[in-house]
Amino acid sequence: MKQLFIKKENSPHLLLFFAGWGSDENLFRRTVAEGYDCLLCFDYRTLEFDYSLLNGYREIRLLAWSMGVWVAGQILSGHTYPWEMKLAVNGTPFPIDDRRGIAEAVFHGTLENFSDAALARFRRRICGGAGQVKEFLSHQPYRTTEELGAELAALEHEVGKVQPAAFVWDKAIIGLCDKILFRQISVPHGLAQR
Repeated sequence: MKQLFIKKENSPHLLLFFAGWGSDENLFRRTVAEGYDCLLCFDYRTLEFDYSLLNGYREIRLLAWSMGVWVAGQILSGHTYPWEMKLAVNGTPFPIDDRRGIAEAVFHGTLENFSDAALARFRRRICGGAGQVKEFLSHQPYRTTEELGAELAALEHEVGKVQPAAFVWDKAIIGLCDKILFRQISVPHGLAQR
C-alpha cells in the first residue's frame, strides 16, 4: 500500500483517507480542510501499512471510499486511535459478495478481461455523467493498466483469504445510484446505520 501525505503541516488533527481501487494522489489533489493534515492510502497490491504515521495525532477523522472501506477495516481493526469520526462511503466489509458487494462472477470476469477498454468503462460508471467524466479525466490517476490489473488481482486474493474485519464505522453513506458495488440497497453488517 502507498501512504502519501497530501498535506503535512504538523497539525494535531489528521484526515486519514483510504481511496478506492485504481486511485492515486492525482485524483485527490484538492484543498484539504484547514487544521488537518491529510494522509492518503491507495494502491492495494500489498496491505503493508506504516502505523507510525498515525502517531502523535490528537484526533483522526477516517474516511474510506469504495474498496478502501474493506482495506481500512482490515488494516485498522484491533487498533485504538483517537477517532473523531469513521465514515464509510459506497463500500462494504464484504467487497466481493453476491448480496453485499460486487457479485463474485462480475469481479472475477472484470479481472479476467481487464484491459484499457474495461478501465474506461469502469471510470465512466463511477462518474455517472459526461460532466463528471470530464472532471475525473482532468485529475485521472497516472497508474498503468498493468498496475491496476495487478492491484485488482491482489485484492481478489486478499479478500478471499481473510474474514471481514470486526471494525465498526460511525456512519456509512451508500449512494442510491452506485453502479459498481450495490445491486440492491442494504447496509452490510459492520456498518452502523443512523
